[in-house]
Amino acid sequence: MLKYAIVFALISLVAGALGFTGVAAGAAGIAKVLFVLFLVLAVLFVILAAIGVGAARKVLK
Repeated sequence: MLKYAIVFALISLVAGALGFTGVAAGAAGIAKVLFVLFLVLAVLFVILAAIGVGAARKVLK
């Protein structure tokens, strides 16, 4: 997901440099949404991993 966010950000930069402001704005919007989604999922997985490690330690004691 982060890969696609970076790709859309690069598309936005190139389109903006070439004067395609509509395409640049659209690609930038998509990149922002994908990046936020990536951050939310990354935090969720870190929390779930921490809970899983805690539960595993509890079971092994």
